[in-house]
Amino acid sequence: MENVKTKLINDNFQNYKRYGIPKAQLVIADIPYNLGKNAYASSTEWYIDGDNKNGESDKANKSFFRTDNNFNLAEYMHFCSKLLKKEPKEKNQAPAMIVFCSFEQMPMIIDYGKRYGFNNSYPIFFIKNYSSQVLKANMKIVGATEHAVVLYRDKLPKFRNGKEETGKGRMIFNRFEWKRDNKKIYPKIHPTQKPISLLKELIEIFTDEGDVVIDPVAGSGSTLRAAKELHRNSYGFEVDKDFYNLAVNEMLKTPDSEQINIFDYEKLGEVKCN
Repeated sequence: MENVKTKLINDNFQNYKRYGIPKAQLVIADIPYNLGKNAYASSTEWYIDGDNKNGESDKANKSFFRTDNNFNLAEYMHFCSKLLKKEPKEKNQAPAMIVFCSFEQMPMIIDYGKRYGFNNSYPIFFIKNYSSQVLKANMKIVGATEHAVVLYRDKLPKFRNGKEETGKGRMIFNRFEWKRDNKKIYPKIHPTQKPISLLKELIEIFTDEGDVVIDPVAGSGSTLRAAKELHRNSYGFEVDKDFYNLAVNEMLKTPDSEQINIFDYEKLGEVKCN
């Protein structure tokens, strides 16, 4: 597709109006879990080379990122309600929001969603074949799932299960396989980065080519990369300058120069696909 845009902005999503971005068909984001200094407590990264015999690493007693202690969920929901486009009259065209969160956060996400017009929701689950809770593996059953909530206002959101192309759609379950990315293709630059293949699957379900996807807390830029490869317009906000630079220079800078022209990315973080 021509004129598909991908733009990452080094700013808070609260300032979205100054950038003139279009309203989204899908908002998808991984909110901070407010783990504070215990962020790495269930990970071997707490220790040097992942071995507790070597002592604590520089990640011990550290947060994932600066905003992990003071993320305001009410503000987030308020601005996401503004970032999404209004519900159209047509059926099967309404927008949606997907919020990645911990299992314990799910009721809170649903409650806050209702306060800002997202009257309906349902959970989705992601199944891993590994666990980050390796330090507790000899003490308890460890977690091997991730979670998210799909939020929408009144009408069921746009749903693409293949029926449009084949006349007979597939049934999509509320569980998805969590496959880790090939790091040679997609760099690992953020501690809570989600797999591109998983993000693509979600984006394909809730949008069409040319639709707008927005990630208000973009982190690694993986949501934007997934949307770009699916020919969706995408916009993201990332307040941390270091993560912003890594996303622009590694995640959103692709080697295929014949198809993707990168210009002025240090200033705007903008990529156009031809």
